[in-house]
Amino acid sequence: MKYYFSKTIDESFDNAVQKVTEALKAEGFGVLTEIDIQATLKTKLDVDFYNYKILGACNPPFAYKALLAEDKIGTMLPCNVIVQEKVAGQVEVSAIDPSASMQSIENKDLHVIATEIRARLQKVIEQL
Repeated sequence: MKYYFSKTIDESFDNAVQKVTEALKAEGFGVLTEIDIQATLKTKLDVDFYNYKILGACNPPFAYKALLAEDKIGTMLPCNVIVQEKVAGQVEVSAIDPSASMQSIENKDLHVIATEIRARLQKVIEQL
């Protein structure tokens, strides 16, 4: 089982990040964190890296349900979505498949929530 969904779009990097953020919002997610890997690697290691951002997406009602079902699930939150540009103008967007990442947790209530979040994240990727 793949642990992510992915799609490549013809877009500038900044426009792609904006489109992804808007698509996440349409599915009830907010972006809690934005990690600029390119800038971080330059600052910390003085290496050049391609455009790469990690968006920490969270759907508060589902996060709340998940925390009630499994108090340690916070170790897997938020749902990460990456936006990366290895070739100029071709941006790959990938999102975690929460059903795959939560397979090892034996909690039926959590699996129901993961299935719903999976469908929403998959829709985000497909609609780009």
